Amino acid sequence: MSEPILVAAHLRKDFRVPGGRQLRAVDDVSLTLSAGETLGVVGESGCGKSTLGRMILRLIAPSAGEIRFLGQDITHLSERALRPLRRHLQAVFQDPVSSLNPRMRVGDIIAEPLVNLGIGRADRRARVAELLEVVGLPADATGRHPHAFSGGQRQRIAIARALAASPKLIVCDEATSSLDVSVQAQILNLLSDLQARFALALFFISHNLGAVRHLAHRVAVMYLGRVVEIAPEAELFEHPHHPYTAALLAAVPAPVPDQAVPPPLRGEVPSPIEPPSGCHFHPRCARAEARCRVDAPELRPLPPSGALVRCHFPG
Repeated sequence: MSEPILVAAHLRKDFRVPGGRQLRAVDDVSLTLSAGETLGVVGESGCGKSTLGRMILRLIAPSAGEIRFLGQDITHLSERALRPLRRHLQAVFQDPVSSLNPRMRVGDIIAEPLVNLGIGRADRRARVAELLEVVGLPADATGRHPHAFSGGQRQRIAIARALAASPKLIVCDEATSSLDVSVQAQILNLLSDLQARFALALFFISHNLGAVRHLAHRVAVMYLGRVVEIAPEAELFEHPHHPYTAALLAAVPAPVPDQAVPPPLRGEVPSPIEPPSGCHFHPRCARAEARCRVDAPELRPLPPSGALVRCHFPG
């Protein structure tokens, strides 16, 4: 891979909740992403995946840490200073119904970023026609409203809009989870083709491990706000090192009957308002020892593997 276009270092995001308490949604997360690469981000609901994605987009500001994008520190940039970079940071969200303005025609939806960039009318029309063809929609879609399309087609419209300004990075936040399985596969293939065509970096958030395995080059696993493992896709799925990663994979039906799998997760996810001391995962971990209850492990390389693992006793 080339030099990273995104470098996030020690990101943290805290929210105040009723009663004056604090919820740490993202806790000391560091990662990189290169052009043409997909980083899959997985974990149970509430682990901080979407909050992390919104910080990378600078839709919310980090409580601590640093975000560098295209070599520039954007952590604390004002909205005015950030505006020239906005075209290179785009998003595709889970529900295209709520992310597309129902009162606007498709052509205007896709052209909206180009209007903001001051692109002329004729060039906008040409770009919209090009994008409709790229995402596999008919040319006459420009004059219709989003409700006239299926869920998969609406997501193609959202992807076309995200592509309009020729971005470098797209955050896909559960972009396929609301679609039927066959349509999910079509959208995943489309994203893969677009990445190869435009050298896009994709930050792909999903709870669907099959989708992540299909698309990602590397995978980051999150638990209670922390990244507990980052590894190349093949290594993570074939030889997970963190017990939480192993348990997530064990929940997916084995392709071979009676194949040995790690024990399933025990207990419930602890409250992020009052997370366990030490390693957050220790109450549910079959490997946990006394050290795990008091000493929070660092995310560190696991030689000779290419993985980074936050565990005292990695597998």
